[in-house]
Amino acid sequence: MTRIPTEPGTTEDRPAEADAPTSPPATRPKSFLDTYFRISARGSSLGTELRGGVTTFMAMAYILLLNPILLGGADKNGVHLDHAQLTTATALAAAVTTILMGVVGNVPLALAAGLSVSGALSTIVAPHTTWPQAFGLCVIYGLLIVLLVVSGLREKIMNGIPLPIKHAITIGIGLFVALIGLVKSGFIHHGPDPFGPPVSLGPNSELVGWPVLIFSVTLLAIFILLARNTRGAILIGIAGGTVLAFIVNATVHLPEHTWSSSVPQWPGSPVAAPDFGLFGDVDLFGAFTAKGMGAISASVAVFTLVLAGFFDAMATIIGVGTEAGLADKQGRMPGLSKALFIDGAGGAIGGVAGGGGQTVFVESATGVGDGARTGLASLVTGGFFALMLFFSPIAGIVPVEVASAALVVIGSMMMSQARHIDWSDREVAIPAFLTCVLMPFTYNITAGVAAGVISYVAIKAGTGKWREPGPLMWVLTAVFLVYFALSPVKDLLGVH
Repeated sequence: MTRIPTEPGTTEDRPAEADAPTSPPATRPKSFLDTYFRISARGSSLGTELRGGVTTFMAMAYILLLNPILLGGADKNGVHLDHAQLTTATALAAAVTTILMGVVGNVPLALAAGLSVSGALSTIVAPHTTWPQAFGLCVIYGLLIVLLVVSGLREKIMNGIPLPIKHAITIGIGLFVALIGLVKSGFIHHGPDPFGPPVSLGPNSELVGWPVLIFSVTLLAIFILLARNTRGAILIGIAGGTVLAFIVNATVHLPEHTWSSSVPQWPGSPVAAPDFGLFGDVDLFGAFTAKGMGAISASVAVFTLVLAGFFDAMATIIGVGTEAGLADKQGRMPGLSKALFIDGAGGAIGGVAGGGGQTVFVESATGVGDGARTGLASLVTGGFFALMLFFSPIAGIVPVEVASAALVVIGSMMMSQARHIDWSDREVAIPAFLTCVLMPFTYNITAGVAAGVISYVAIKAGTGKWREPGPLMWVLTAVFLVYFALSPVKDLLGVH
């Protein structure tokens, strides 16, 4: 075998001509898993897919703790949802949708309750409806996205976005993921002074506390392992960081509030019986009546959920799919319609389960970064969520500070797409720049996509090339302008 260079910083083993065998080597018959998921065809292996699935689950297991908190607010009647039922609903919906994404879509994408959707349900919708009515809106927005997929419109929109904007979306997702990790770890804080910098390095511009130190050690450890080309670097880093957190917490006896969410300790009992009390408790059209939000307010809420769910997931699928090498030279992914269908159905499935709308998680990139390339990784991730129906107390053993380190690592990996953008072409560079920076700076994926699309069309029109973007991009521009104008329009109409 001769080791030859492929691209800077990488090499590849290929047989030299002198080493070529005189007769074809015997080929080992492919297993059912290999054939069904096309593992070898995508340059992966069974072990890599299993490892990638575990890595993704460990990076997003925090949702089992956070989503019940987000949906813990009262509805207009003062009713609070049961915490145990919310945990069950969160695990159930994530398990079903992620397994479907793996088996049907065959892509390494995991789904769970979207934090933006859950936050909107709790703070915007539920105070003016009952919880069953709020989950009814979830089902409706999910079904509407499914209709967009079935009609072929959603795939046309994704394929109609110019390639440089797609690359910029991947970069923006990477920056967004990295910022999420830095904020959740406590490495970056909101600025304490409203007239000072909006963010600071830790509280009061100082890095203090054991959790931040554990995050930093885990982050550096993963970077070193990656630089040494260690297989499973991200999973090894998460496992090692968790063990370190256990040791520190047991020896230093830190107060619970020291950690951002879960305390790294073994639960008293790892087993908890699932409670399916929220399953099917849905009032599909109640929010549109006088006993709910009213027709106008409910329609605006559904439009907002559809738009956010549509483009958040689209950007994530583009970013993670490109990083996984599943996109062609035009940025198009084979089998995209199946993945889009499952993602759309996630809203309806989550609403019926009582866990909020499900969407593709950017944390899927952690498994991709560890080598996952097929739906088998999603099947593994979904299987772990299914196990959490009975072992939910275990979900909190990986501290958010440790999982956050993996997010920062993945963010750095996704920056490689910047090399595909011609930064000397202002007509492309400016929309790409706005797409990249507005995702993390606004903490809103849809805002970044919208800014990129609007600026691209505006610049083309302003330079006399108004035909070049095509009708679809013009329609998207109009939709995004409505999106940005929603708040003043609602104020004008007196809508909540």
